[in-house]
Amino acid sequence: MSVPYETAVYEPPASPEDHLARILGRALNSFELPDDVIGRLDCALAYDGSLHSAHHSAGLHRETYRHTWLLADGQALTLWELVHNTAPGSDPQHEVYVDEEELRAATARLPLPPDGTEFELPVPAHPAPVPRPRQVYLTDGSADHARRLLRRAENADRPDGETAAVLATARGHRITQAFGRPCRAGRIGLCFSLYEHAFLLRDGREMALWEVEHTATPDGRHMCEVYPSEEAARAAMERRAERVSS
Repeated sequence: MSVPYETAVYEPPASPEDHLARILGRALNSFELPDDVIGRLDCALAYDGSLHSAHHSAGLHRETYRHTWLLADGQALTLWELVHNTAPGSDPQHEVYVDEEELRAATARLPLPPDGTEFELPVPAHPAPVPRPRQVYLTDGSADHARRLLRRAENADRPDGETAAVLATARGHRITQAFGRPCRAGRIGLCFSLYEHAFLLRDGREMALWEVEHTATPDGRHMCEVYPSEEAARAAMERRAERVSS
């Protein structure tokens, strides 16, 4: 069935934030949305949108769209968009609602004749799968955290500028101390610390850097090294310990 609504408007833009900006920008009642809802959507990781229902009769039409975002805490948030014209040939008007009951009430107020072509798609019990973060991330100053981490790394084989450019888009981070298998450092009494710095990027991907902190230096000073993988970091710890013990 053909739908007279201009579907090109719904071509996916670059990011979940772009989707939100376009929806709010065209909605006549966007100012009525609660501030806390908009604030939660600032940390959206992924977006999914679909046509939910439509009604067409004598040049009048009404469509409803379901817009869902995956948030950094793993929860999903849905906005409902109502698109309609109130006179044959008039431009579509857009409204947006947080609650499906509010959407139904707004739809019932539209001056559309009862006869016409109508369909409604079922709302799935479970939203379409979208990338889900494996950890809970802090969202303050993540790009700056990545920049400071790379700046203090002293190893010559630290991650390069390409990695730094990717992490400049980080919107979440988490630091976890790594333990696991012992290395020569522990056996000879040296103190090494290993940390995973996990970053959540703007497009929902995850990236991790591994930081080795130690004092296995000729003058005993504290040193920081950063590696792109846990294996590389642990191998560096072994090399450092071997040099000190030899």
